[in-house]
Amino acid sequence: MLQLPESSHESPLVTTLASLEDAYERCRQITAEYSKTFYIGTLLMPEEKRRAIWAIYVWCRRTDELVDGQGAETTTDATLDQWEENLESIFAGQPIDDFDVALVDTLERFPISIQPFRDMIAGQRMDLYRSRYETFEELELYCYRVAGTVGLMSAAVMGVDVTQHSAPWSQNQLKSNPEQEAIALGIANQLTNILRDVGEDARRERIYIPLEDLARFNYTEKDLFNGVVDDRWRELMRFQIKRARQLFADAEKGISLLSLDARFPVWSALMLYRGILNVIEHNNYDVFRKRAYVPGWRKLLYLPLAKLKSEVL
Repeated sequence: MLQLPESSHESPLVTTLASLEDAYERCRQITAEYSKTFYIGTLLMPEEKRRAIWAIYVWCRRTDELVDGQGAETTTDATLDQWEENLESIFAGQPIDDFDVALVDTLERFPISIQPFRDMIAGQRMDLYRSRYETFEELELYCYRVAGTVGLMSAAVMGVDVTQHSAPWSQNQLKSNPEQEAIALGIANQLTNILRDVGEDARRERIYIPLEDLARFNYTEKDLFNGVVDDRWRELMRFQIKRARQLFADAEKGISLLSLDARFPVWSALMLYRGILNVIEHNNYDVFRKRAYVPGWRKLLYLPLAKLKSEVL
């Protein structure tokens, strides 16, 4: 579990915070430990950008830990209120703890809005009180808040290559940052997480697959909690995987708008994460007894194709 600040009422001047280098190194270590696939993608970025992404990742993970980590049973609305106050302090250039030192520096280097961070905290509030989602529209809002927001934060770091759209006939192709594609990638990643972690979530009495979809395939909550893998479940999972793949396809459209040095790592991360869906299929959709992960040797196979896509698409 990541260490969270005990209280933001204690002035950050009371204790000596980590140096900037140490703060980024701690963020790197956390990212490498908790998200190996994501970490591989960051290693392909220029140093300044990958360090920024590590700082953002750690803040997002610590936010998630408030509701899903050890000690989450003590988290209340007041806890999240305090966390949001801490966020305001960070955006004012006043770090609360060591990890924040890196994030404050990142915010000085890249034009990141505070709103996606606030939206992510709102997503954690949803997890405090909800363990079911009736429709995909409800789930999509949750996925945006806890993951689509990460796409927005990251897009600000990646940057946009405006030179390829400088000709008069291409002016209309780039009206803004590729925000919708970034959000789509975040939501696709979260849906992939949901499908991979169905069994784990069930043990916490949580169901993230929309209840309307369970009903569509005549699959019950009792079936899910019992880990039933039959034709109904396989059809349900095929339906969910198709939805996730469409979101990945939507996200692809925005990668060509990114800065040149960001395209290869983003393509790599997208392909590596989408590979989890292939593993779920390979495991015959049994996400109750088999954890879907892409082995290291297979990850390496994705990289040449990702490199090619980054150069020609």
